[in-house]
Amino acid sequence: MSDAQPRLRAAFSLGVTALMVMGLVASQWLLGDFAQQMQFDARLAPPSLSHWLGTDALGRELWARTLAGLALSFWVGCLAALLSTLIALSLAALATFSPRLDALVSLVIDTLLSVPHLILLMLVAFALGGGTQAVIIAVAVTHWPRLARVLRAELLQLHQAPYVLISRALGKSRWFVLHSHLLPHLIPHCLVGALLLFPHAILHEAALTFLGFGLSPSQPAIGVLLADAMRYLSGGFWWLGVFPGLALLMMVLSFERLSTHLRRAL
Repeated sequence: MSDAQPRLRAAFSLGVTALMVMGLVASQWLLGDFAQQMQFDARLAPPSLSHWLGTDALGRELWARTLAGLALSFWVGCLAALLSTLIALSLAALATFSPRLDALVSLVIDTLLSVPHLILLMLVAFALGGGTQAVIIAVAVTHWPRLARVLRAELLQLHQAPYVLISRALGKSRWFVLHSHLLPHLIPHCLVGALLLFPHAILHEAALTFLGFGLSPSQPAIGVLLADAMRYLSGGFWWLGVFPGLALLMMVLSFERLSTHLRRAL
């Protein structure tokens, strides 16, 4: 029973997260442009039965804008995490071809890990001109070093496995060994690594947008909502920052919990 518990917890977390993702996708299709509709007679209305989470300074429904912001953060986080995982896997595989390449990859990993993370994110996003694509690229190219270090260590350990040594003794090429023996073994590591990167990607996307280096202010992103809320929190309009922040926290924690359970199950 103890061996089945991690799998049951992983399946439960996967089901809850899948329902949340399907809800976000369905909300985008059902709401349309409702998140952008203004109601000037209901500006800064507090949460009530007619305005579930209140409205912003232009009378737009906060619950609709929060759902739209979560959906946007989800897609940005997915693309950034997948791209970052691909970079980590490629460099970890490259390090296995020769000692010089291994030393070069290790140097790049150590160099990026030594740079303050948020500063590097802002520099890359600013250099690319901001926007959605700049945020995805900035998050992707700064989040891969830790995963690459784990994958590289796993590959170095697998090089001494009996089936790898037998394959080399039979005259198989390095590419054949990498493609047929090593990379399939790394699939669970890459899956869990991508899920672990996803919450960080979402949080850093929101941080970049909040600081003005990320998504456009016209987009209903969570970072934009939190940045707008800072102007009105001192006036007592607490719902502008509380509800988007809680929604972002819930999504991040759900994916982090899923990755933890999946890592234990695999």
